[in-house]
Amino acid sequence: MNTKLILVAMALLICASPMFGAEMSGAEEVRKWVAITSGFAMAIASGLCGLAQAKAVAASAEAMARNPGASAAIRFALLLGLVLIESLALYTLVIIFAKVV
Repeated sequence: MNTKLILVAMALLICASPMFGAEMSGAEEVRKWVAITSGFAMAIASGLCGLAQAKAVAASAEAMARNPGASAAIRFALLLGLVLIESLALYTLVIIFAKVV
């Protein structure tokens, strides 16, 4: 077996050993982590929604520039897509409120 792999595995076990000896304080500890992970979940959902919306707007602007006659259909598809993308962030917010409160 590879010596480097064994050393990495031993280092991971040594670093993880204090976790097994830690004392859990119960519900208060869980509530703290729920609040922290909820913030990360909303940040990730908002960031990805922003990226998706930017890509959708850029693609629709390019499509309208290439084919101005189809701009009404492209605009409708864009708005529908933006609504569905934004609903992801809103669903995440609702789930966070349900978990934290």
